[in-house]
Amino acid sequence: MRILLTIAELRAARAELLQRDATATLGLVPTMGALHEGHLSLIRAAKKRCRFVAVSIFVNPLQFGPSEDFSRYPRTFDEDCTLLLQEGVDLVFAPAAEEMVPANATTFIEVGGIGDRLDGRSRPGHFRGVTTIVGKLFHVIAPHAAFFGQKDAAQVAVLRAMVRDLNFDLELVVCPTVRESDGLALSSRNRYLSAEERTQALALFRALRSVASLSAEEKDAKVLQEHLRSCLEIAEGLRVDYAEVVHPRTLEAITTTNGGALVAAAVWVGKTRLIDNILLPLGNTP
Repeated sequence: MRILLTIAELRAARAELLQRDATATLGLVPTMGALHEGHLSLIRAAKKRCRFVAVSIFVNPLQFGPSEDFSRYPRTFDEDCTLLLQEGVDLVFAPAAEEMVPANATTFIEVGGIGDRLDGRSRPGHFRGVTTIVGKLFHVIAPHAAFFGQKDAAQVAVLRAMVRDLNFDLELVVCPTVRESDGLALSSRNRYLSAEERTQALALFRALRSVASLSAEEKDAKVLQEHLRSCLEIAEGLRVDYAEVVHPRTLEAITTTNGGALVAAAVWVGKTRLIDNILLPLGNTP
């Protein structure tokens, strides 16, 4: 496993890898570190599809707002590298901030419309930061496929639009959300939670499951959305950021779930913001 700190080193290492086998494919798993089983599931999916796998570790300053948790976001580089070595990752790209965001940078990627929905509405500028850095990773690493988790459904929708509009020559692969045995979606931010807050956070997945059960009979998206919000608002210790039933690719409001739907929510548990979602598939069988 090679750890690369600069774009020049990365490009040279990529070329060296692919010279070994002209037919080989390279998979990319972009991360901000603080790796958990959810990240590892993406790496395993990448290894099944691709001959080589690269993982980026970069806490992206562009996607954090002024009052958000950039300074305290967990940074566990040594532990991350141990996990990546065990998973058989080929390349680890861990650039410094100035490598990815030069002081004189004036170019950004912004996905209009869809980038202002859900998390984009709650966190202005967030998706511009995500797309700018992910777009740069796609450009400098040039993977054949990139792997993301369904937990970040809004991000996935925005990145799909970016890949389509900018003609990135890669496959964007979305893998299932990985959960604890009690249903809590894995997140690097879970480590912020106290024992009491972690128990309270379980209400988020319970609310999503309740919507899934109701959707077997109820197809009105507004009714389901109101049910989701009601479940979250009565839950102890939760403060609702958003709770919506939307189109899974456009993130726009829908009237019926007959064509499938994304049921997504973001809540605050203490000082920690958590997101989660479920998909109601075509035909709407939970």
